[in-house]
Amino acid sequence: MARATLKDVAQLAGVSTATVSYVLSGKRTISEETKQRIHDAIAALDYVPDLNARGLSMRDSKLIGVVVPQTEPGDRLMFQNSFYSEVLGSIEFYARQQGYHILISATDANESYLTLAKQRNLDGIIVIGMYPDEFYQEMKKTQIPIVLIDSYCNDHYYHNIRIDDAYGSYLATRYMLENGHSHIAFLTGQMKENGVMKKRLLGYQQALQEFSIPYRVEYVFEGQIEYSSGIALAQQLLTSRLPVTGIVAAADILAIGAIKGLFEAGKRVPTDYSIVGFDDVEVAQYLTPGLTTVRQQISQKGQRAVELLLKHIEDPTLPKQEEILPLQLITRGSVRNLNAP
Repeated sequence: MARATLKDVAQLAGVSTATVSYVLSGKRTISEETKQRIHDAIAALDYVPDLNARGLSMRDSKLIGVVVPQTEPGDRLMFQNSFYSEVLGSIEFYARQQGYHILISATDANESYLTLAKQRNLDGIIVIGMYPDEFYQEMKKTQIPIVLIDSYCNDHYYHNIRIDDAYGSYLATRYMLENGHSHIAFLTGQMKENGVMKKRLLGYQQALQEFSIPYRVEYVFEGQIEYSSGIALAQQLLTSRLPVTGIVAAADILAIGAIKGLFEAGKRVPTDYSIVGFDDVEVAQYLTPGLTTVRQQISQKGQRAVELLLKHIEDPTLPKQEEILPLQLITRGSVRNLNAP
């Protein structure tokens, strides 16, 4: 049996298709008698409104696009890192509370987001992570509200929710230095100019400088923000035979992988190596020992991004805003105090 259409409902109710649309959208006052006839026709025909088609005519699809990074080789989404799962879950929850649904998409430098935005008539977009400048130039052509999460894009077209990544990494490195560690390795994902990882490297460098310890490039181990990369970087560190006692990881997923890599080589945390992470993903507290890490309010990033986006959807004249969320060092058991007698 063919699916009932708006025209079928209008014919059965004895009204125009425009009147049916007005009843469904609630944007015009229609008599109770007419509304009842239309609702009866909808029930009789088992009519299900095409929300996307309604959105095209009403400019209100109740649909938010969310752009999620791919892994650095580009073969899958970043969901192995629970940071992204948590922030995405927060976006979905708070959007749903306001009657919106989300459409998740991965994109890269070679893929235009314009087509999807137009086809699905998105009300707004949330972009997680950093992308090339060309991507941001392309996104502006959508002419709809956009909020960035964790971006250092300086274009004032966009709202932005982020943290001070350099300061967070500074806190982690300073804590390691305060506990007597002077040979500290830095494990990082792929560093891009003005990107999150580069900012976190700057924080590491600033803390070393504050303690009059020279920065050594050979103490920096660059990989990908993945568990397997953390294992590989720990193995590289051990092979280097550098006199490292402490490790600052630019993400918890790297720190957790590094702990595994050290364990496989017969090394223990914090007895042989101390380690500090960044993010405070949920699993960090369940490790043995618990992972000392820099806590960012991951769920709040998603919540604030949704709130700001919906505020802009309601008020297109809203001035562009940047919000920097607070950070906190969470001490657990993964750092050994070398100053202790």
